[in-house]
Amino acid sequence: MTVTFESRCRRPPLPEARGPVSEGLLAALRRAAVPASASSVNLALDPYGDDLHLALYVLYELHYQGFDSVDDDREWDPTLLALRRNLEEYFLGALRADATPDMDAASTLDALLIEPAGHDPHSVSHHLHRDGERWQVREYAALRSLYHLKEADPHAWVIPRLHGTAKAAMVAVEYDEFGAGRAEDIHASLFADLMRDLSLDATYGFYLDTAPAEALATVNLMSLLGLHRSLRGALVGHFAAVEITSSPGSRRLAEALRRMKAGPAAQRFYDEHVEADAVHEQVVRREVVGGLLACEPELDADVAFGVQATGLLEDRLAATLLNAWRDGRSALRSPLPEPASL
Repeated sequence: MTVTFESRCRRPPLPEARGPVSEGLLAALRRAAVPASASSVNLALDPYGDDLHLALYVLYELHYQGFDSVDDDREWDPTLLALRRNLEEYFLGALRADATPDMDAASTLDALLIEPAGHDPHSVSHHLHRDGERWQVREYAALRSLYHLKEADPHAWVIPRLHGTAKAAMVAVEYDEFGAGRAEDIHASLFADLMRDLSLDATYGFYLDTAPAEALATVNLMSLLGLHRSLRGALVGHFAAVEITSSPGSRRLAEALRRMKAGPAAQRFYDEHVEADAVHEQVVRREVVGGLLACEPELDADVAFGVQATGLLEDRLAATLLNAWRDGRSALRSPLPEPASL
């Protein structure tokens, strides 16, 4: 039996608070107490800000790995669920206002296939491919670890909510994401290998405190959509957006890592996505999305919304990263320490 590194064998510690909502929640989890009433939350909060998104991330994480010294039963604590619902509605309301689709699902997905000619100044993968430095790639990997170390899990929640063709195709794609039966090929494991090649700590949740709200929001969106049956169409739209845009971006990132001589494991993660996601794109478009809408055509606008919301949050994250890097400063809340050797 091949034994692979498991980043999720241990539960991470609770993070540091970023405002009154997350402070009250974290204090309640540390004391095994009841947090402030959901109705008392001041929703003058920025719906894309640090306090709200750290609180949401922590509440969602109770459904994944949990936290050290937090009872697993807190996952279904009614007071925590009420708080989560309150914050979700505020976040979702902002997304619906800012990511309103102006096309149907098919046209929205078609638009993702159009790559800009030449260098895209708003794209992280274009920047890293052409001008990126090793320290910027390390920051990008640290932030993306919050997603990639749980990569396929949020999307798996939609499987019980699909039927027939859509269900079979979704399971087929997820099977690849989970390594096709080989633990060493699970995409989350491949990303952990990439992190070690870049002298990063591959422990699950290690970089949570360094991640800005824009990074947390991209992960929270997947959990939000995955945990609500009513948002199954939007989750499929999110999944389609990820798979359709993955292959060209992964090709650029793989080439950037080769240019930097980052190591074979770092290169393999993105090389794998170039090949796998080029196939997944067609399966997701024709069979997952097509199968869902053949069965439930009324979800067309929800699929389009999932695509648009994904693009909105990815664009916000890209702007945060690129603005910082072009100023020569870290995009993280606290810069990464220099590795012992490059």
